[in-house]
Amino acid sequence: MNAFDFSPLFRSTIGFDRLSRLMDTALNAADASYPPYNIEKLGEDQYRLTMAVAGFGESDLEISQKDNALVVTGRAAKEAEPRQFLHRGIARRAFERRFELADHMVVDGASLENGLLHIALRRVVPESLRPRQIPIGKGQPQVIETRAA
Repeated sequence: MNAFDFSPLFRSTIGFDRLSRLMDTALNAADASYPPYNIEKLGEDQYRLTMAVAGFGESDLEISQKDNALVVTGRAAKEAEPRQFLHRGIARRAFERRFELADHMVVDGASLENGLLHIALRRVVPESLRPRQIPIGKGQPQVIETRAA
């Protein structure tokens, strides 16, 4: 049995549509293994996605980010002259690989070298969402910021 029914979970929740899509993607992603890829953590907030795209040039690849989705698409150009292969082990078939990104993740850039596509990612948390230190004083609590309602 490969199908899971999450409808009881979503009967009592509101606004978890993204969680539902994420679960569906995770369950269906087991079939997709082309092209192979690595995800590395380079630092506290820096990551690198590396995909093996042998046979693809820069003009054959497209990288896009919309909301929390990173999409890497590869379409091999048609060969001008047909060739006869005795063995074809390098797959140049078209692909579309989707990655769900966490909140505040941005793509810093991409490079293609030696058949490997490197995509640099970084987490940029806004100052308003970062933890802050609250000073402890004596007597009455100190007002840090006031706003008119």
